[in-house]
This record gives sequence, C-alpha cells and structure tokens, in this order.
Amino acid sequence: MAHVSLREGEDPEALLKRFQTSMQRSGILRELRNRRFFRTKGEQTRLDKQRSLRRIRRRRRR
Repeated sequence: MAHVSLREGEDPEALLKRFQTSMQRSGILRELRNRRFFRTKGEQTRLDKQRSLRRIRRRRRR
C-alpha cells in the first residue's frame, strides 16, 4: 500500500502528485489491470515475450 504524508507547507495538489507518482513506481495499478481477467500461463508467457521484443526493438532504434 502506498503511503504519503503531508509535508509542512505543502499544498494538497503537490501531495496528490506525489501520491500518484508513488503509485506508478510501486506498480500497483499495473498489477491490478493485469489481474482483472484470468490469463493462462502460456498466454502470459506469450505476452511477456511480445513485450520484451517491443522493448528490444525500441532500444535498437536509438
């Protein structure tokens, strides 16, 4: 669970932004999206391989 405490003199908008970035870094929302529907082990392996290939291709372009 992501936890953010209010700093002295911090406005609520900055607090919200810090909370959102901590949620992104923790990967909670990504995991929630992935677990929304059941995926078989083979399907998950195939998706991971596709994601990996996409990442490799992007690195080669640079």
